[in-house]
Amino acid sequence: MNVNLYGCNGKWLMVDCGITFADPQYPGIDVILPDLQFIEERLDDLIGIVLTHGHEDHIGALPYLAEDLGVPLYATPFTAGLIRGKLEEEGNASRVKLRVIQPDAPFDLGPFGITFVPMSHSIPEASALLIDTPYGRIFHTGDWKLDARPVIGSPATPDQLAAIGKDGVLALVCDSTNVFNNDASGSESDVLAGLMDVIGKAKGRVLVTSFASNAARLHTLGKVAIETGRKLSVQGRSLDRILKVARATGYLKDFPDTIDAEAAMRLPRDKVLVIATGGQGEDRAALARVANGQHPISLDQGDTVVFSSKQIPGNEVAIGRIQNQLAAKGVIMITDRQAHVHVSGHPGRPELLQMYKWMKPEVLMPVHGEMRHLMEQARFALSEGVPRAVVQTNGDIIRLAPGNPTKIGNAAVGRLVLDGDVILPGDGSTINERRKLGLFGQISVAVAVGQRGMIGQPQVRIQGIPVEEDREPFLDETIGAVIAAVKQGGRDRDKMREQIRLATRKVATRWTGKKPIVDVLLIEA
Repeated sequence: MNVNLYGCNGKWLMVDCGITFADPQYPGIDVILPDLQFIEERLDDLIGIVLTHGHEDHIGALPYLAEDLGVPLYATPFTAGLIRGKLEEEGNASRVKLRVIQPDAPFDLGPFGITFVPMSHSIPEASALLIDTPYGRIFHTGDWKLDARPVIGSPATPDQLAAIGKDGVLALVCDSTNVFNNDASGSESDVLAGLMDVIGKAKGRVLVTSFASNAARLHTLGKVAIETGRKLSVQGRSLDRILKVARATGYLKDFPDTIDAEAAMRLPRDKVLVIATGGQGEDRAALARVANGQHPISLDQGDTVVFSSKQIPGNEVAIGRIQNQLAAKGVIMITDRQAHVHVSGHPGRPELLQMYKWMKPEVLMPVHGEMRHLMEQARFALSEGVPRAVVQTNGDIIRLAPGNPTKIGNAAVGRLVLDGDVILPGDGSTINERRKLGLFGQISVAVAVGQRGMIGQPQVRIQGIPVEEDREPFLDETIGAVIAAVKQGGRDRDKMREQIRLATRKVATRWTGKKPIVDVLLIEA
């Protein structure tokens, strides 16, 4: 959920505007957005949003927030193609200005001079940003790695990166994701041999799952399909979108023709290769539906699934659930632990060290990762001769120049949730109520009352109360407690309502040990 703000001479530049995905503490929520309150209060001074690359954690919030921000978006052609598709799906493409910038084509936004610097990553046209200001230059890496033999794209050369550092870099804002890896991330070209070996030996159907945005991996799998004599079938909307945008912007021109699921199932088992979404355990992705038998592609004993991706921390349970379903079918599974079928898109320590030597920054600011990653990169950089390092937490406002880098304030930060078609605070009343419902259950009590007291029997409905087989006796006792509470409440309706609520919850606590939410409706008759 990356959002970065750079301020200079009273103007603000936003870099990236992404989403993250919800965990169980946000029931009913899939997508979480950043709370942009700080910059929303300064919209007259926001001059633009520059996007480093097209991953969801960098562009995913734009369809929901960009229109209200009201400033142009700046992106390279491939990233712009992905953004345009998202805006069209949301129906606001005509109301958001999207400006396509060629890599290595400098442009100015207010006091900022900006240049996209092509880098290697697991998506085409990932770019670092060279941000020039009157007070010094920032090299904002975005997500990156070093790849001497990239499959797609032409990243900046060592000489080009060294030239940037030679001209002076105030601050290196740098990816920390793989700072604990002592080895370099490796080249995408090396994955070809590993996938060729695994798929070449496979006897039945082969399904490969990878990050949909990894167009370089798609290119590699296209070559593998041709070399192994297998027809290629691509399953998953996000894969279709990436293929469409990649071809429209000049990539994957030699990608083989694909066949649909029905045609794939008619082929001999050893003549088909399926690329599918869902390697992170997503419930609605193609792999999950294949695993649970709800997809036109089916896998059986002796077929192979290759996980050509790394588990994102937090997804282990979801991935394990799908792998167990596949194992029950007798499917053979290959991950990066068994074969060389994946390389990371982020820099290990040797690559970080090389970047320090090229940029020679006065200050390192680690980003991308948890606090342990940020602190470790700060220690590593200082040990390798970088003069200063500043570790930010979300919301810290740091003055980089003039003078030594110093924290000068805090911006309001937080989470918004996309709940259906509505954007809500992540810690607001709706989500808090939903959490309570999930934890404690709910009881509804309706009582008709008139001038002479209660009319008829109270009505009680329960949801999520753990009484199961004892439901009827529990309801009987609850109704009895409600009748007694009505009598105690007298004519004061507010007092009566509270007496009913407390009496109902007391019965539920005695039966279950839980304190459910109790809603009381008094009907005047």
